[in-house]
Amino acid sequence: MAKAAAGGAGADSSVADQLRALGVKGVLVKMAERGQLLELKCEMPQCYHHKGRGAFDPVPTRPNKWAPSADHYPILKSAGGKLVPENVRLSHTWCNNRDYGWRTQIRTLLAKGKSVADIAEVLNRKGVPPAHGTNRWTAAMVRKAYVS
Repeated sequence: MAKAAAGGAGADSSVADQLRALGVKGVLVKMAERGQLLELKCEMPQCYHHKGRGAFDPVPTRPNKWAPSADHYPILKSAGGKLVPENVRLSHTWCNNRDYGWRTQIRTLLAKGKSVADIAEVLNRKGVPPAHGTNRWTAAMVRKAYVS
């Protein structure tokens, strides 16, 4: 009963219980207990799990690309973002890492004064995999990947 009262609804505590069953601790469980996570699903703009956003593997003792991950958003860790409820979204480790890789490369090229069209060309030339469902980077995709 304390969990339901803390989260405001019984459904919220079930998300916390699902996270705990996967071996998740910390800010994601706290958010679920408070009713700040409504369902167990990857919240990244691009999710890559072949079974969909709601499929997660348990958190292992070694890295697992489909385990739940707390993604620093909207302020990335590299920009001073903290793992606190107002700066976290739930993701798969793989989706989080892939997004971080894109942003790092795009940020570096933007800082060099490159246009988003130029950046798309660079990413395509380097063979950086674009968002699933597409086979090439475009200027619009670069901008969306960077700001989402």
